[in-house]
Amino acid sequence: MTTRRNFLKAGTAAAATGIVFCGCGLLHSAHAQQPTRQKLPVKVGGKQVKTIDIHAHCQFREAGALLGADGPKLQLPPVNGAEEAFLEIDKRLAAMDAQAVDMEVLSINPFWYDRERDLAGQIVKIQNEKLAELCASKPDRFAAFASLTLQAPDLAVQELETAVKKQGLKGAAIGDVVNGVEFSDPKFYPVWAKAEELGVPLFIHPQGVPELNKRLSGNGWLANTIGNPLGTAMALSHLIFEGTLDRFPGLKVIGAHGGGFLPSYADRSDHACLVGPKGCNPDVKLKKPPTEYLKQIYFDSLIFSPEAIRHLVTQVGASQIVLGSDYPYPWQLQPVDHIFASTSLSDDNKADILGRTAAKLLNFTA
Repeated sequence: MTTRRNFLKAGTAAAATGIVFCGCGLLHSAHAQQPTRQKLPVKVGGKQVKTIDIHAHCQFREAGALLGADGPKLQLPPVNGAEEAFLEIDKRLAAMDAQAVDMEVLSINPFWYDRERDLAGQIVKIQNEKLAELCASKPDRFAAFASLTLQAPDLAVQELETAVKKQGLKGAAIGDVVNGVEFSDPKFYPVWAKAEELGVPLFIHPQGVPELNKRLSGNGWLANTIGNPLGTAMALSHLIFEGTLDRFPGLKVIGAHGGGFLPSYADRSDHACLVGPKGCNPDVKLKKPPTEYLKQIYFDSLIFSPEAIRHLVTQVGASQIVLGSDYPYPWQLQPVDHIFASTSLSDDNKADILGRTAAKLLNFTA
């Protein structure tokens, strides 16, 4: 099994011998991941900042066991670092120390939305109990987003309330669509209302766009490379254009992977209904231009280059960005260094992204 350590060693050896890997594209964005290495405690402008990675994953074998033979397949995608999602505490803490990450906010990508209510509820119950137990064992290093049985919104409401009020979890991680039903559908209103009432964020993590699997087949893992950011962009766009964010103005939403494609091409949204009014519902009267809603959505920093960070800040403001790595999957191996390499950011911007904004979102002190 290729571990993160082996992955890094292989990259180091390749660099030393001058080998350049091709084939599946540029495996490493090395130019974007080699700034000065930061160490704990992290300081910005001479002041210590608690670094909080809101995009980190884990799995629990007990939950997958409920799915029998399907469990390992759904819990272990064929990617580097997958086994490390079944985290060993000491190894995970060592990795966090190496990344200069004080705290990870753990989440589990939903693999239970297509299961019947009772089975999915059992999976979620185990996961939330395990997450709560883990966070209680190391409260200074781990927090977590709850899992929800979102295909059964009434159950999801109960799960979210229990997770926040009794288990100490900090919100919930959700996919980008539930069995083809968009988050703007009224059936989900009770869940969004409960999250708004509790004052906790919902972390949207995409699951690809299976309807496009034929077009996304071939080299380059396009189902993820394109499909995942597209899924997030669609989820956020539906929340905006269907008026869901007007209905729940206090709802806190975090878009994984920098919000997908939406922030990179957001201004097109402001022109769509002017150019093609027949594609827009005249009964939905938004309270502000579509791009203005980006300023009430949060985005993680998993977008690889300082220039991408600069553009995201221009579109949404530095106050809306939080640190994200996707650990243990090796997308951004040094997320803290990535922020320090972004010279367009002020010290206040960096401190906010590294941890201060996440601390406010998650209702604890950085």
